[in-house]
Amino acid sequence: MTKLRFQLTSWLFTRCLGLIYLFAFQSVACQIVGLIGERGILPAGIMLDSLGSQFGIEHLWLFPTVFWLNHSDLFLQGICWFGCLLSLLVVAGVLVGPSLLCLWFLYLSVITVGQDFLCFQWDILLVEAGFLAIFLSPWCVLEPWIGGKVKNFAPSHMVIWLLRFLIFKLMLQSGIVKILSGDPTWLALSALDYHYYTQPLPTPAAYFAAHFSPTFNHFCCMIMFGVELLAPFAIFLGRWGRIFAASAFIGFQLLIMVTGNYAFFNLLTIALSLTLLDDRILVRILPGSLSLPYRVARERISTGLSFASIWRRVTIYAATTLIAALTAGHLIGYHSLPPLALSFMRGLTSFYFVNTYGLFAVMTTERNEIIVEGSNDGEHWQNYEFIFKPGELNRAPPIVAPYQPRLDWQMWFAALGDYETNPWFANLMFRLLQGSPEVLQLLKTNPFPQSPPKYMRAELYKYTFTEPSELSKDGTWWKSEFVRYYLPPISLRGRLDESEAGESRDIH
Repeated sequence: MTKLRFQLTSWLFTRCLGLIYLFAFQSVACQIVGLIGERGILPAGIMLDSLGSQFGIEHLWLFPTVFWLNHSDLFLQGICWFGCLLSLLVVAGVLVGPSLLCLWFLYLSVITVGQDFLCFQWDILLVEAGFLAIFLSPWCVLEPWIGGKVKNFAPSHMVIWLLRFLIFKLMLQSGIVKILSGDPTWLALSALDYHYYTQPLPTPAAYFAAHFSPTFNHFCCMIMFGVELLAPFAIFLGRWGRIFAASAFIGFQLLIMVTGNYAFFNLLTIALSLTLLDDRILVRILPGSLSLPYRVARERISTGLSFASIWRRVTIYAATTLIAALTAGHLIGYHSLPPLALSFMRGLTSFYFVNTYGLFAVMTTERNEIIVEGSNDGEHWQNYEFIFKPGELNRAPPIVAPYQPRLDWQMWFAALGDYETNPWFANLMFRLLQGSPEVLQLLKTNPFPQSPPKYMRAELYKYTFTEPSELSKDGTWWKSEFVRYYLPPISLRGRLDESEAGESRDIH
C-alpha cells in the first residue's frame, strides 16, 4: 500500500491560511482606529490601563498582546499592515514558519484588545488554526521547491491530524449546539424560513433564497444537519471517508458564501477541510503548476536526523501534549488540579489554543435594525447611513466578504437587545456627538459635515424582505415598520426631556 504524502496538502493549506490572514489584517487595518483607537468607540488604551492596574504583572499573561508596548493609533494600524506584509511572505513561500509564528501572535494581540468588535468565532478559529500551522511548515528562508534544492522536510502527520480534529470539532459542535439549545425552529427544520433575511449581512442571493418554498427549506435544513452531525465522523473512516467529508464541508461552505457575508469564516473552514485530502487526490484536482511541491517531494531525500529536525519533533510533541491537556480540561474541567496548576491552565485559555464553536445555536425569527439619527433642534432629524447593514429600503444587500465591516456586524447584535446591555453603543453615539472623524469614516454618510449635531437618538425598526413583485415594480428590497425608540434623544449634557425632542420618522 502506497504511503500517503502531505507535502502538497501542507503547501496548499499554508498558502490559503496566508491569504486568510491577509484578508483579516487588511480588514481590521481599515477600521481599527475608528473602533479601538484613541478617539474610537472603545479605545484600547483605556482598556489596557484598566487591566494593568487591576491585575498587576499578571496582565501580561492573562491578556497577551503586543499593544502593551504601545497603543497609539499609528501603532495599531502599523501592526495590522505589518500582518499584511507577513501574510504575503507566507503566500510567496518566504520565511513561512517564522512568519506564521508572528502572524499568530499579532492576530492574537489584535483580538485581545478588540473587545466587542473582534470577538467573533472565526477570529478565535483563525488563532487556533494559525497556532497549529506554525508546526506544519519548514523554518527556512525559501521553501525547498522554491529554492530548487530538495531538503529533508516532510509535514508532520501529527499536525495534520490535529488540524483534522479541529475541522471535526468545528462542524460537529456547530450541529450539536443547535440540538442542545432546544430552539423550536431547528427542531422543526424550519430555521431556514427565517435565516436568509434575519442573518447579519445577507447577500442579494439571500433575497431570492428567502422566497423558496418551506418544503425545500426544510429539506435543506435536514441536509445541513447531515453535514454537521454525520459527515464529521467520516473523517475516521479511511481515505475515501475523508474525501467525502471534505467534499461535503467545502460544498456546504460554498453554499453559505452565496447567501451570507461571514467574513473569512467560510474560506477558513474550506482551508481546514483541505487537510483531509492527501497529495494523490490534490495533484489530480489542482493545475499542473500548483503540483510542483508534490513532484519535488517525490524525489529521494535524506532521512538522517539533524538538530533542526529533532527540535521540530520536540516542539510538535509539546504542542500536542498542551492541546490534549486543554481539550481534556474543556471536557472534564480543571477542578481537581492544584491551585497553582489551575491558575496556569486557566491562564492558557487567553491564548485560544483550544476553543468551542457553534454558530446560530438559536435562530432569530425577526430582524430588527437600529436607525441612528442626529438633530440640531431636537425636532428635525437626519439619518446616519451605514455602509453595509440594511438601512435605505431600496439598497440591495451587499457582497462584502471576506472583508468584515465590524461596526455593521455589531449593530446586528445590538438590535437583539437594548443599549443598556451594549455599552459600546452609547460610546458610538457620544463619538458622533463629538464629530469624531475616525468613527465617521466607518459610516456611509455624515449628515452634519460642518459641525456635529447637538442631539442624537436611535430608533428600532422591524425589517423584512419585500416580495419579488415589489422589487421589480419599485426597486425596494426591504420594508420596515417602526417598533420603538432604541435610545431616547440625548446630547453631550445628557438625555433630553421628551418635550425637547420631536418624533419625526419621515425618512421611513
